Amino acid sequence: MKILVTGGCGFIGSHIVDRYVDESHDVVVIDNLSTGDIKNLNPQATFYEEDICDETIEKIFQQEKFDTINHHAAQINVRTSVDDPRFDARVNIIGTVNLLTLGVKYGMQRFVFASSGGAIYGEPDRFPITEDFPLNPLSPYAVAKMAAEKYIRAFAKMYAFHYTILRYSNVYGPRQISKSEAGVISIFINQILDNKECIVFGDGHQVRDYVYVHDVVEANVRALNCRSDMYNIGTGVATSVNDLVDILSDITNKKIEHRHDTPRPGEVFKNVLDCSKAASVLQWKPTTPLRQGIHTTFEYFQ
Repeated sequence: MKILVTGGCGFIGSHIVDRYVDESHDVVVIDNLSTGDIKNLNPQATFYEEDICDETIEKIFQQEKFDTINHHAAQINVRTSVDDPRFDARVNIIGTVNLLTLGVKYGMQRFVFASSGGAIYGEPDRFPITEDFPLNPLSPYAVAKMAAEKYIRAFAKMYAFHYTILRYSNVYGPRQISKSEAGVISIFINQILDNKECIVFGDGHQVRDYVYVHDVVEANVRALNCRSDMYNIGTGVATSVNDLVDILSDITNKKIEHRHDTPRPGEVFKNVLDCSKAASVLQWKPTTPLRQGIHTTFEYFQ
C-alpha cells in the first residue's frame, strides 16, 4: 500500500513511518520541519519538505497517487492556538481540507486522522469519556480538531472513501519535543536532566490519560483496515500531574524540585478516555504501563 504520512518527521508520525516501513508499505513523508526533525526520518521513506497548506503539494499527489493518507502534521500547542488562532486554523483546518481535496482528486481510498480526545470533549461530567459524548472544545486548537473531523466525515460521505479518526489522549515517549506544552512528561524529564525545577501549572491535581507512543503506533496499523468511525486511543487510567512528579522521583531516585504556577487558559482539568470501541472493533489495547513507558522515555532523553 502506498501511504502518505504528513508530519512524518515529528514525534508520533516518525514512529508510524518506521512501523509502516517495517510492514512493507511504500511510505511517503511530507513535513515542513517546523517542529519535526530530519533525524527522525526513516531512510526508506520518500521525503518531501513541503507545507500541507500549500497548493503546490498537488504535484506530489499527482506523481505518487496515494492509497491512504495518514495525517499527523499539525499545530499541537494549545497556548499557541490561544495566542494566534488564525495560524492554528490555517494549519489544522485549511491544511486538512487541502489534503482531503487533493486526496479525493487523485484517488485516495482511506484517510487516517490524528484527532485529540484530550481536547475536543472539553470538561465532561462523567468519566471515562466515550466517543458519543458531546464535543465541547474549550480552545481554538480543540475547535480546529473538531472542525477537521467534521470535514473528513463530510468529504467521506460526498466522495465515498474510508476514514479512521483516532482521538488520542496524552501521548508520550521517545522523540517527543520538550519545547511544546503538549508533552508534560518530556518537559519534566528535560528539566530534571538540566537540573531545573519543574513547573506545575495549577495545583497539580489536573488529571490526564497518558498513552505510550508505541501503543498509538499499533492503533495506526489497525486503522488501515477497519470500518469508518472515530476511536478513542488512550488507557482509561487517570494520572495527575502530581502523580507524574512522584513517578519521576522514584525513577530518578531523587526529590524532584518543582513549583506551582498560574493555570493556563484553554486547558481542561480532567480527561480520561473510554477505549472499549477500539478494543472491540480494532482489537486494540494499550500494553505499556505508565511507569515502564516513562522509564523508557527517560532513558531515551539521557
